Amino acid sequence: MATGEVVLNPAQEFTDLVALTLRACEVAKDAIANATDGLGSNSPSLYDKVDECERELDALDRELDQRITAPLGLVDEKQRRELLACMKFMTDLERVGDLIATFANGARVLGTRLEPQDVKDLIRIATTLEKMLSDVREAYSKRDMNIAAGVIRSDSEIDRLRNLMFVRHVENPENQPTRESIQVLFMAQSLERAGDHAKNMAEEVCHLVSGHTLRHALRANGRSYEQMFLDWLREHPPARK
Repeated sequence: MATGEVVLNPAQEFTDLVALTLRACEVAKDAIANATDGLGSNSPSLYDKVDECERELDALDRELDQRITAPLGLVDEKQRRELLACMKFMTDLERVGDLIATFANGARVLGTRLEPQDVKDLIRIATTLEKMLSDVREAYSKRDMNIAAGVIRSDSEIDRLRNLMFVRHVENPENQPTRESIQVLFMAQSLERAGDHAKNMAEEVCHLVSGHTLRHALRANGRSYEQMFLDWLREHPPARK
């Protein structure tokens, strides 16, 4: 549909844009799956697939941006809120695609120069990210805040694994072999930032379902993010349909 074209069927356009967003979630998950397999096998063809996923995410982002303004004024308030969520999702997903591509490019360049322990650690982080992206899609598709809560918890695990890699490369208390530390840490940081975007999407699912914004909740000292989230859920039950 060309920019500025009148939407003849707002309900169908709404359905199509939600489906487009779900497709972007699937593409992002495929991107990290290919990057992870590429890291484990050092296969150039798998890294090429990551590039293809990034290009598709860019195209989906452009399509949503071009199509979303027309139906916003023609659907009801609930659907408008969901279309706005689609915009936020797509922004995060496009950035996730960029970060995964950065990670994959690092793996492609370093290849066999990566230490086995670094490969193992990066695969653990990437696998966790893949599960987060898969769960984000499911949480959004099913409007399930419990699945979204699991995504938020998983972000802490990515942070923990990333921090362990930093300790090993910077402090190296166990005197383990390390090479290409700067590049390896950049790769880990790219995955950690992608995890942050997945967490943002999980928070958006909670906002969409409950009608309340979790992201602006204040974190009390000494309380874990998970406990704060569970307390927040008790205090803000989902809005009635």
